[in-house]
Amino acid sequence: MGSAPLACQAAPRDVASLLPVRVETRIGKVFLTLPAPDRDGVMGRFLYASALRTGVGSANITLDHGMVGPTRILAFRQIGGRVAVVFENPRFMSRGGAAVAEGVSRSFPFSVIAMLDTVSTTPGGGAVVDLSPFYLHDTMAIATTLNGGGMKLPDTPGVESKGFRQVGELSRVDTASVKAFPDNIEAESLLTFASDTPGKELALLAPDARQIGFIVHHSLVRLPDAGYVPRRLDIRSGSHGTAVYDFGAPLGENVLIEYANRFRLTKTDPAAARSRVVKPIIYYIDNAAPEPVRSALAEGVAWWNRAFEAAGYIDAFQVRILPEGVDPQDIRYNIVNWNERQTRSYSYGIGVIDPRTGEVIRGNVVLEGLRLRQDIIIFEALAGVKDENTGKQDDPVRISLDRIRQLGVHEVGHTLGLVHNFMASTQDRASVMDYPGPRIGLHDGTLDFSDAYAKGVGAWDRYAIDWLYGEPKPGTDREAAARDKALEAERQSMRFGTDIDGRDPDTALAGNSMWTDGADEPDDLKRMMQIRAIALAHFGPGVLHTGERLSDLRRKFVPLWLVHRYEVEAVGKLLGGLAYRYAVVDGQSPAPVPVAPERQKAALDALIDTLSAQALTISPALTLMLSSGSNGTVDPQFETEIFRTAGSSVFDPLNAAESAAQITLNTLLGPNRLERLVLQHASDPAQPGLDIVLGRLVIQVAGHHDTALARRIAYRTVMAMVQARDNPKASPDVALALSGQLRGLAASYGAVQGNDEEGHWCQDMTALLHDAPRLAREAAKGTRPAPAVPPGTPIGGEGGWLSEDLPL
Repeated sequence: MGSAPLACQAAPRDVASLLPVRVETRIGKVFLTLPAPDRDGVMGRFLYASALRTGVGSANITLDHGMVGPTRILAFRQIGGRVAVVFENPRFMSRGGAAVAEGVSRSFPFSVIAMLDTVSTTPGGGAVVDLSPFYLHDTMAIATTLNGGGMKLPDTPGVESKGFRQVGELSRVDTASVKAFPDNIEAESLLTFASDTPGKELALLAPDARQIGFIVHHSLVRLPDAGYVPRRLDIRSGSHGTAVYDFGAPLGENVLIEYANRFRLTKTDPAAARSRVVKPIIYYIDNAAPEPVRSALAEGVAWWNRAFEAAGYIDAFQVRILPEGVDPQDIRYNIVNWNERQTRSYSYGIGVIDPRTGEVIRGNVVLEGLRLRQDIIIFEALAGVKDENTGKQDDPVRISLDRIRQLGVHEVGHTLGLVHNFMASTQDRASVMDYPGPRIGLHDGTLDFSDAYAKGVGAWDRYAIDWLYGEPKPGTDREAAARDKALEAERQSMRFGTDIDGRDPDTALAGNSMWTDGADEPDDLKRMMQIRAIALAHFGPGVLHTGERLSDLRRKFVPLWLVHRYEVEAVGKLLGGLAYRYAVVDGQSPAPVPVAPERQKAALDALIDTLSAQALTISPALTLMLSSGSNGTVDPQFETEIFRTAGSSVFDPLNAAESAAQITLNTLLGPNRLERLVLQHASDPAQPGLDIVLGRLVIQVAGHHDTALARRIAYRTVMAMVQARDNPKASPDVALALSGQLRGLAASYGAVQGNDEEGHWCQDMTALLHDAPRLAREAAKGTRPAPAVPPGTPIGGEGGWLSEDLPL
């Protein structure tokens, strides 16, 4: 797809393109000339992709500038004098002959998106149709998203909808946007959605939230030429894939086939070990990204060329800044979009992918602007602002630009075909497809940020690109060559863990964790607690800029106070943990083995330490410093991440302590983890069992009540144990063990006598633990819930189906 556009901005006029297209600006119509139908009535079959040119700027409503919709196979089919726009269903197919394939197609549904009027016919039997009704269809499911994902709208005449609905009279095709190329036609439409009850968030974002407009971009694309060879997905490869069901597969073979997603990349000299390519992969950095961000992104994304070079391709991957006047939504360009939201949120990488073969047609990344500023805030809290914008090792801006380089190369990696590898941080930064925690040096009580983030792709990235794109010599079996590469990666003990085993802190795969740096061992958590203590000792006005509100200390305090949260989750996976791989028959992966008892016990020690008074005490001086007043406009970005106060601006240190404690309690008392402790101890008595973990919690945490802080953490521990006991996921063994520990606590508290605060507290807790209905009410979510823990991701988190927020 290469030539300059033939813009359709004057009307009416005909334009040479993928299909002859004519626009009528006065009446807002787009006319398409279709060829004569084949014997099935099909008048053309194409790829169709859509995207949003405008979004809502919300972290919670996933309608972003630059976001793309699913790639469809679109067919124009003549039906009784009209032409139906049909989305076909290539997911279900058969290569077992025409009759079998026809039977499969009849077994699954297709979707009729629009019915077009035939304006005129052509001498060859073709037709001129009005494409406008299709362009006005809500192909991006905007109404569904605005309504929270699935509100059913009433369809009875005269019944007013409470949700958003498309307003036809306020929607129109933008005829000036139509552009025609030899292989694609680009167009845009204005769609308006209305609701009498739009909600508070949209009221903060839109000029009039009752009526919201979107510019939707449409791409009609020639089907890819023959010659692309799909590659079967291997679960050891670190790739993502497109699933199809081949019902013509021989009996005994799976009907489910997964094709690895990848660009078509062809060497000019297929026999050469290293060669230039027929068509390089070129990514454009959105010129809407401000400097120095734009240059940092271009530098980081370009790291992928090193991996392609290692796979035998010369200059196959290139990066450029989007030239002025070039449309970033044009499907011919792989794009790194720069998007803004009112509050920080996710970024993501996805693409336009042929649903029949997995071939990537276009890479599309959406990066979010405020996450960079959030990273700066985190490093201001850790390092202060004295060196900001100096380029020194403590400069929060320099460190955060290093992180944005990582973010750019990471999200582009998704569009190249790669999934996350959360175990890369345990192998000396082996992949940019990890979520990297910053590497913070400790030298004589000072923090060193000089090597906070890696520069370049890692060993796993080079392997993954070679597996996905590398081609053997002509005449060699491609699939066999790919299997050999996966075997070699196993022999080299390359470790790979992804979302399914990494996102939930209750999972068992040790080392498969997000936002950590190092081995994910107990010593890493202890080291992070040291870093936290040093930064807290220096926390104060030095983390603020001249003239900045002192109340902003509360905003910068949270990510520092909870900076250990990711190490807590990572080390928690050692308890009841298992080491396993994504293995195949005849592979070289070792068999699954439980985490050694010594490592599990060390992990428990480190986790219990995070619940100690030393870890959770905030000094009176800092408490007063965090209580500075504020007024003026409320900034939602500020409010996203502060602890609940004790009224107005008065900082509540006990609430902050509870929040930190809750992270550890959630990790320790996950229902799956508790069940694994039961199972592993039953299988091997040398392994720690549930009694050890619960006993340590009772004795070292819930059993301490001599100070206000100790009592608050003890209370929260008791409530967490009750909630774990009553969790529907808890097995009978786990529930009974927790009940026994709670009875023991009741007896322990009942033995404490005294007329002071501690004595009264113990008596009240005894009464509570003996009153089952009241205890259940108090532990129930919403009655007296644990304090809200401010979000971790998206503190530098991402989202979307191939993102750093939502699971794949």
